[in-house]
Amino acid sequence: MPTTLPVPIEFRLPEGWLPARPEEFQEPEVAFAAVHPRPDAGFTANITVDGGFPKDGVTLAEIADASVERLREFAESVEVVHRREVGSEDAPALTQRLSFSAVADGVRHELVQSQVYLFLVDTEDPHKRAMIRLALTATTTQHDEVLEQFQDFVRSVRPTDDGAED
Repeated sequence: MPTTLPVPIEFRLPEGWLPARPEEFQEPEVAFAAVHPRPDAGFTANITVDGGFPKDGVTLAEIADASVERLREFAESVEVVHRREVGSEDAPALTQRLSFSAVADGVRHELVQSQVYLFLVDTEDPHKRAMIRLALTATTTQHDEVLEQFQDFVRSVRPTDDGAED
């Protein structure tokens, strides 16, 4: 069963991407997932959305570090290829790209994951900050092909107050 995001958001999926059935993703913290229509070497590129309320004072870099450590629990050769803080003081964000090797459906794949971390203000309690993580996972050969679509997806993400997602 997918989890609920700490703040409601709306977004637009890239053309051709399909919402994934919740049972297709083993991570219980995933609130939404979508898959690319064309697998590469038996691996289907995917976009996932999750989030939570971090403890006061926790930075996006610390959250990103924890994400790297969680990935190391089931993947090999996890490497932070790129990390950059973006956004503003009022709306901080962090992007990072990870490369790693993992087994999916019994086959080892060389994968790349692009992550975007956003801090959003909780509309019900403006003193609370919610964190939303958007992630694209694809094979190393397909990543660059789908990255622009993921960036379009990220640009479409907006907080909403109606509690509904697209």
